[in-house]
Amino acid sequence: MKPTVAVIGASKDRSKFSNKAVRAYLKQGYQVFPVHPKETEIEGLKAYRSILDVPVVPDRVTVYIPPAAGLAIIDEIAKKGTKELFLNPGTESGELVERAKSLGLNPILACSIVDIGVSPSSL
Repeated sequence: MKPTVAVIGASKDRSKFSNKAVRAYLKQGYQVFPVHPKETEIEGLKAYRSILDVPVVPDRVTVYIPPAAGLAIIDEIAKKGTKELFLNPGTESGELVERAKSLGLNPILACSIVDIGVSPSSL
């Protein structure tokens, strides 16, 4: 079984880290579920409007949206469930981290692309 990851805020723009994450996870053998409220396809993959629409409970959720937007969906992430929640640089806030913890999530404040052994500049 491939590990699974939901990329919240995935983008079609290949210069954005949220797109680089989709490509990095694919390169590392993950089954990737891009999540974006308006896109239907990203890097040839079906995009989901919400984390709740993803057909599996992902092993990892990696977030690429501003803290206020993260606060708006953190309850949905908790409802869906995941083993790991990455809040990438620029997505975290004290309020979001506290809310995630209060929902039983253990937020990891780090670049999830680097965590899987890929340099974002190589993408």
